[in-house]
Amino acid sequence: MVQYEIRVEGRVQGVCFRYFVREKAIELGITGWVKNTSDGSVQIMAQGKSNQLELFFELLARGPVLARVKQVIKMQMPSLDQFNGFIIKY
Repeated sequence: MVQYEIRVEGRVQGVCFRYFVREKAIELGITGWVKNTSDGSVQIMAQGKSNQLELFFELLARGPVLARVKQVIKMQMPSLDQFNGFIIKY
């Protein structure tokens, strides 16, 4: 298991991006959370197997139909948190 902090920039708020992220994470068996940030980006904490996360990154780069993703920034975390499922934080 590995864990990443991810920041997605572009037109990613007001386009159901968080719901898209949660749906894809659950489909892939990834745990963690997603939330909007005050600067207009989306922050994600995701934990899973390397191959699951690689596919997740590809899906994030595309996003839902109305989104326009400019950049996906990912940073692997040195330690693992304990997550129960995948949630949207408000």
